[in-house]
Formats: sequence, structure tokens, C-alpha cells
Amino acid sequence: MSWHPQYRSSKFRHVFGKPASKENCYDSVPITRSVHDNHFCAVNPHFIAVVTECAGGGAFLVIPLHQTGKLDPHYPKVCGHRGNVLDVKWNPFDDFEIASCSEDATIKIWSIPKQLLTRNLTAYRKELVGHARRVGLVEWHPTAANILFSAGYDYKVMIWNLDTKESVITSPMSTISCHQDVILSMSFNTNGSLLATTCKDRKIRVIDPRAGTVLQEASYKGHRASKVLFLGNLKKLMSTGTSRWNNRQVALWDQDNLSVPLMEEDLDGSSGVLFPFYDADTSMLYVVGKGDGNIRYYEVSADKPHLSYLTEYRSYNPQKGIDPILVSLRPGSELLRPHPLPAERPIFNSMAPASPRLLNQTEKLAAEDGWRSSSLLEEKMPRWAAEHRLEEKKTWLTNGFDVFECPPPKTENELLQMFYRQQEEIRRLRELLTQREVQAKQLELEIKNLRMGSEQL
Repeated sequence: MSWHPQYRSSKFRHVFGKPASKENCYDSVPITRSVHDNHFCAVNPHFIAVVTECAGGGAFLVIPLHQTGKLDPHYPKVCGHRGNVLDVKWNPFDDFEIASCSEDATIKIWSIPKQLLTRNLTAYRKELVGHARRVGLVEWHPTAANILFSAGYDYKVMIWNLDTKESVITSPMSTISCHQDVILSMSFNTNGSLLATTCKDRKIRVIDPRAGTVLQEASYKGHRASKVLFLGNLKKLMSTGTSRWNNRQVALWDQDNLSVPLMEEDLDGSSGVLFPFYDADTSMLYVVGKGDGNIRYYEVSADKPHLSYLTEYRSYNPQKGIDPILVSLRPGSELLRPHPLPAERPIFNSMAPASPRLLNQTEKLAAEDGWRSSSLLEEKMPRWAAEHRLEEKKTWLTNGFDVFECPPPKTENELLQMFYRQQEEIRRLRELLTQREVQAKQLELEIKNLRMGSEQL
């Protein structure tokens, strides 16, 4: 008889969670008390948005990621809805644009200024009016810019094109009307060609968003799904919900056959909604429950048993909204993504550690870009390269001042302006590096051609 070990080899077997220190947390943030089962928060490389309480309407906070610590009770809000805000989502193509939906049956698109908000933001960029009842979900298309999906309590999914000059859009690009009850969640596959939804009628649907037709529909009675998620390029769906005996449950599905789940696993008997989050780069699934104090980790594979439990993170504080922060795994990308400013209490009083760090990154990129090459190389470079170099030096001036020799900021607004200018400078340096790589390849080809020509002579 062959002996099979009881353990399973996994490179993520010892993944563990570590809570942030108090000075790196966001304290005294008034979170909404709405009972809608949504995330209530959204994050991007610059800001965290949190739905909050607001008298006489709906509002949410937009806080810079580096601004940790206790929040000012009079901190400015983004407000303009006449009802509670139910969902917020950042535009994946623009870090300074966010969409919000509300009980007032509208969706609003907001342009967040790069400076620190000094008063409430009430001027929206666009308003989408089309749903007959309150709007519970919004999702940006993952690959098509300025395409937004919204799901309302009128059982409809509306597709909006924001590439218009009108500030108020009253007619969506198309409407999907295949649901028989309230839509509970939406999820796109990697390229945005498929849309998966869960509905209060206990069905999971896979929809072609272009044609608005249902490609697959799950009518399995043993699992009442509340949330659904595409698992990257695995061609599988993960759903969370409850079993026949009201136990919380996760289920894995083949996106091409929703008749029976590939696997089911009961978790516990709690009542909070489970939110699944999948990291396609590491093939790890995180299951977080509303009101829970723990986060479960799983490893997902294309082969059976498909879902392997790793461990869980436990906390004494219950969760109300979930906010995953994604980090690029590309080598060298830590120089290109924005870094948080180290802050002491009170916030923004510590400028000295922040500015040299960002300037050191800029100088490092400049050194790698060849800005400090010797005069001998400058004499030997072609005329077009010298002219291009001169143009680069002219572009060192950002908004009329030299980013490398500017005086230190004295106020909070000046500090934030300096921070964003330096971020813009880093982005510009990134583009210059890409251009230099292309120019280097062109020079290599020219040298190769010259050598071949000299050999022939």
C-alpha cells in the first residue's frame, strides 16, 4: 500500500496578518450606519474613501493615504446626494476620479482635487439619472475607460458612457433587464467580456455585457449566493452565501457550467455577509465577514481540491467595511509608485523626513536616466540627442519653479502641493526612462548597421 502524507506543500502556508500600529491607523472616522451590504470604502494609490454619516443627505470622506491618525471632526466631506451613499468606486484609469451611488436613485462622478480639501466638495463632474429606485452598486469596466455599470433596486443594470460633454446624463448606453429581484453583487472577468451577478432570487448569472444576454444561470437550491467573484484567468467563480441550514458557505463554480458547484464548504453559523477577495498574482483568496473579527486565507488552484485552507487572521475589533490595498510586484516598481509621507502628531508638522525622501528618489531616477553623464559623452552624443537633452532640462521647471531647488513648504497646503508636484515629476521621469530605452535601442541598431557597413567595405 502506498502512503500519502497528510500535509500539503504550499509556499503560502505561513502567511500571517499583522495589525498596523496606532499612529498608522485612521482614527475617529465616522462610518455610516446604513445596513446595506457593501464595502463602504474604496482605496487607490493616493486616497481612501469612506462612506460616512451626513445630516440631510449622503456623503463620503476622501482621506490621503499618508494622513493617518485621528481625523478632525470637521474634516471636509464630498457631499451632494439627497440620500444615503450606498457604494463608492475609484476610476481604475484616473486616481483622482470616483463614482458614488445613493438612495436618491442617482450616480455622481466626482473629480477630487490634488490639493487638500479645505471645505466640503459639492460640485460633481457628472450626474447619471436613469434608475427608478435607489442605486446600490457601481462598477467601473476594467479595460474600457469611462464606462460605468450601475445596479439599482429597479432590478436593472445600466451601462453608462461618460465620454460626453453633458454634465447630466439621463439615458444609459444600454440596460440589462434579466434579473427578477434586487441585484446583490457584480463582478467582471479579467478583460471585461463577462459580467457575473448574484440576485435576491438566489441565482448566479454570467452575462455578456455587450449583448445583455444571459450565458449561464445557476439554479442550484443548496447554496443561496450573496456575493460572487471571478477568479482571474482560472475560468472559475467564487460565491459566498448560506446553505440550506443557514450556515455561512463558500462555493466554487465553473463559469461555463453553473448547474452544480465544483465544491462547497461550510464555515460557521454567523449571520454577517461574507466578502471574497482574490489576488490573481499569488492565487490567494481572502474571505472577510461583515461584523467578524477574523479574515480567512485560502489558496486556489486549477486542480482538485481547488480550494485549500491556509490560516486566518484574528482581531478583537469587528469589521464593517473591507479595503484591500494592492502593491505592484514588478521588480523596481517601488521607485515608481507613490510613497506615503511619514507623519507625526499633529499631522503634517513633520516635513523634514518627507521631502528628502522624495527628492532622493527623483535624483536616483535622474542618475539612472543619465542626466549626470560626463562632458566627454556630451561631446560625442549626436546633435538631436543634445537638443533633446536641452529640452529635458527646460522641463525640470514644474508650474514655474525648479523642483530641485524650491524652498521648503511652510503650510499644509504648500506641503501637499509639493507632494503632488513631486509625484508628477516621478511620473514624468518614468516616461523619460521609457523614451531613453527606445532611443538606446535605436542607437544600438545604428551602431550595428555601421559595423556591418564597415565590414563590407
